[in-house]
Amino acid sequence: MPLFNRLLIAMLAMGMMTSAAGAETNDIRITKQPGLLYLPMILMEAGGLIEKHAKAGGLGDIKVAWITFNSGGAATDALLSGNVDFVTSGASNMLLLWDRTKGQVKGVAACGGMPMYLVTKNAAIKSLKDFTAKDKIAVPTIKVSSQATILHMAAEKEFGEGQHGKLDSITLQLGHPDATLAVLSPISEINSHFSLPPFQNIALKDASVHKVLNSFDVFGGPLNNAIVFSTAKFHDANPKTIAALMAAMDEAMKMIRAEPKKAIEIYLGQVKEKLTADELLDLLKEPGVVFDVAPAGMTKFAAFMAKVGTLKTAPAGWKDFFFAEAHGLAGS
Repeated sequence: MPLFNRLLIAMLAMGMMTSAAGAETNDIRITKQPGLLYLPMILMEAGGLIEKHAKAGGLGDIKVAWITFNSGGAATDALLSGNVDFVTSGASNMLLLWDRTKGQVKGVAACGGMPMYLVTKNAAIKSLKDFTAKDKIAVPTIKVSSQATILHMAAEKEFGEGQHGKLDSITLQLGHPDATLAVLSPISEINSHFSLPPFQNIALKDASVHKVLNSFDVFGGPLNNAIVFSTAKFHDANPKTIAALMAAMDEAMKMIRAEPKKAIEIYLGQVKEKLTADELLDLLKEPGVVFDVAPAGMTKFAAFMAKVGTLKTAPAGWKDFFFAEAHGLAGS
């Protein structure tokens, strides 16, 4: 074959490789979890909002697969194995992966924040000091979930500096739906649950269950306890997809703030719920509820995780563990 022809074929092949490398994915796999905290994701799925903004951004028709996990641990495993592209889970799960991958996993945007209650059916428990070895507290993931981290914060306040793990021996891992059923069961050994709306509110409708503490009081302000995060590899290869996701999330957040009744109606159309629309609307009005793509409370949350050794690297601020697209937001 003449040299010119060989060079031409080589150039065409390089061009095809460059074009393929520059092409973004048309299949997106994103996770969500049960609970009202994930309301923006429900709205995005029901309204095809990612697809809408992807098309507006020049990506054409894309396919979005929504995958539900009951715990953040399983979702993060799926991300690291390449089985999903985005995970929506607790802030602590995102921070752990950011730390362990040396920044190769970061937050894309905040999903939402709602007060989390530690509830119990043990009438003798009025504070953390009343828990004994006979009690069992369910959390989504032991030691590292948002609930477990807030429990560590509360334990330090109650028992003193360095006593954050005081209750670790009586915590066990269980997803929110199963944990709620366990607390309400007369035969389960699990009598307490660090929960999440609406599961904590479902449990509290039973006269035998009461609230021990509120995460909003422990943390001292709003906290985005659910974050959408991804890998740097996916982020860098799919900038338009990232933009479409953020635009879709922003649209969902605006609906929640401007038309909460409509948002709840869509939620109830997608989720089997034991609370009424009015009860769910009341939950959106509680102090500490935040639905905004800007992360709230992340610097303080990460600093505590680093202080107690859950994170090996102490970030300077929230922008260290969020991708650049979020840096212009009014985060904290």
